Amino acid sequence: MPRSPREPAMTDVARLAGVSHQTVSRVLNGHPNVTTQTRLRVHAAITELGYRPNRAARALATGRSQVIGVVTQSSTLYGPAATLTALQQAAVAHGYTVSVESVRDLDKKPITEAIGRHLDQRVAGLVVIAPVESANAALDNVPDDVPLVTIDGDRRRTTELVTVDQEAGSHAATRHLLEAGHRTVWHVSGPEDWFDSRDRIAGWRRALAEAGVEAPPLMPADWSAASGYRAGQVLARMTDVTAVFAANDHLALGIMLALHERGRRVPEDVSVVGFDDVPESAFYIPPLTTVRPDFDAAAAASLDLLLAQIYSEKQRGQRRIIPPRLVVRRSVGPPPG
Repeated sequence: MPRSPREPAMTDVARLAGVSHQTVSRVLNGHPNVTTQTRLRVHAAITELGYRPNRAARALATGRSQVIGVVTQSSTLYGPAATLTALQQAAVAHGYTVSVESVRDLDKKPITEAIGRHLDQRVAGLVVIAPVESANAALDNVPDDVPLVTIDGDRRRTTELVTVDQEAGSHAATRHLLEAGHRTVWHVSGPEDWFDSRDRIAGWRRALAEAGVEAPPLMPADWSAASGYRAGQVLARMTDVTAVFAANDHLALGIMLALHERGRRVPEDVSVVGFDDVPESAFYIPPLTTVRPDFDAAAAASLDLLLAQIYSEKQRGQRRIIPPRLVVRRSVGPPPG
């Protein structure tokens, strides 16, 4: 019987692309020290030949897999979910896959166990979306030789960190309301143990202080629309409230419903600004002015820092602070009268 043709090998890809097999290996491993033109030629040769790399063999040879381990909270919150999606897409573009461990609570024990399961799989590196104080103790147990990046974590840590500039975003949101003519701005915050929530409170207070305005009492909540609705019921009964900054768009949605039920119109009677720019926020009634974090940029920066560690270019303590931007819609107007 005729022999079946052999599968294309890495040397075949190198020959067709006009490069060395080491360069092909660098492209497959997502190494940053490859020019864009060379990377395109190698990928074109891979496509033409139908080459499929033997990732299992490569993991045995190098001692690491082409898998990035991610630890995140099992939640439908838009920010962490959008960051995870963007991170998965960025990893695929560099030849990596993502293995996700979702934990119910961001506490030491479940995060430590999730990290342990990733290490048992010999992942190439770890990304931990760790926006709360309680995650710190678990990160202390990650071995020093394991590439690690935290997203929205504690800035006091020496590990690589990527975060959206939450304080700058909330400062812009509060200032926007003040510039519309409001004498003060009330704030419905997120949970107090979240770094994002703390930074958004800090930005709100700083904007008020710069305007010479005393901050009204903080209204703590969680991230849910139901919690925003409960806070909104209180705010709706206070006729001197004309501007509210909500710590996320879901809180803003609940606040707006409570205001509507009390007969207070947005923005004619009360202006509202959110944070996150969830896809539905443009379709609220009225469309919501909000702060848009760049989740794609945060994911790309996280992967850049992780790959630098994977390829032994370690520089501990690097920070990537991603600026957000204010998206102005129709939920803000001048105060009544």
